[in-house]
Amino acid sequence: MRATVSELSRRQGLAIGAILFGLLALGLFVDGGRQLLGDVTGVISTSYLASAFRLTVPIAFAAMGGIFAEKTGVINIGLEGLLIIGAFGAIASMYALTATPIGANAWVALLLAVAASTFVALLFAIVCIEFKADQIIAGLAVWLIALGFAPFASIIIWNRTNSPSVGTFSTVSIPGLSSLPGIGSLFVATPPVFLLILAVPFSWYLLNHTTFGMWIEASGEDPKSLDTAGIDVRKVRYAGVILSGIYCGIGGAGLALNTGQFVGSGDTMVDGRGWIGLTAYLIGNYNPVGAFLASFLFAGLDALQLQLQQIAGYSVSSTLVGIIPYVAVLVVLTFVGRTRMPSAAGEHYESDE
Repeated sequence: MRATVSELSRRQGLAIGAILFGLLALGLFVDGGRQLLGDVTGVISTSYLASAFRLTVPIAFAAMGGIFAEKTGVINIGLEGLLIIGAFGAIASMYALTATPIGANAWVALLLAVAASTFVALLFAIVCIEFKADQIIAGLAVWLIALGFAPFASIIIWNRTNSPSVGTFSTVSIPGLSSLPGIGSLFVATPPVFLLILAVPFSWYLLNHTTFGMWIEASGEDPKSLDTAGIDVRKVRYAGVILSGIYCGIGGAGLALNTGQFVGSGDTMVDGRGWIGLTAYLIGNYNPVGAFLASFLFAGLDALQLQLQQIAGYSVSSTLVGIIPYVAVLVVLTFVGRTRMPSAAGEHYESDE
């Protein structure tokens, strides 16, 4: 039985209530809990929120990319791989641009990273739409190929898996707002943060108030009807997957150009953000605004664990604290796990014509 909006809202309320009650009980009844709560709330500041917004960039862009692909009927679980391609492409482009008359230009590097991620997404679309490959296996292949290719290419270019520092985006201040007392620092950020703030309402409007959004909805829900209306389902699905490549390219480039370095060791610097993005849009029920809020929740927890490491007197394992966002995923899914998948998601479509 499909969950209604009111049922989802009730479960979300229960989830929030349970979390707040747990924190309150921790503060009142557990030895040292009150001090811990005080320390945790003490790190909540405008600089913390700015950090959370910055960490939200790759997760939210991956989430919105996943929404566009899956609402057309193509499940793209290769978001993690597309983020890796975007991150590596941005830094490799910045490195290559230093030897050209253009110089190390972060905007050009971002565009080249988006082109690289979009190209990989296009290959994924061809495999899934033209050759009708299993979308889950193809998505895993995108991730595994990116996970192996990026460090390999790093070794070829830089003789090591981690790149040298190649420069970052400069911060941008919004005139007037950045001078506001107390909250002014929230309006000083790198361009990818502002791109995200623009992309969320744009994506919501595109999906809900345009003809293209209606085609996307129909492609994932009832492709036969869309085909009967004379719209090419294949083209709509290509567009959805390509949009996921564009969004992941921006997210990966935003992540890498924030630090100015590509880290290719281990799970690479992307480190599971694509998978969290996939979870975020499921929790957001395929709504860009909901996906953004879920992404901000996870990024906020990630920023919190970084801040907790700075509190003197706590000997908390960084590895243990680092799993907080993933535990939160399980907790949230327990309470709001039901979501409304597009009816034709994962199904191939063959036109009668």
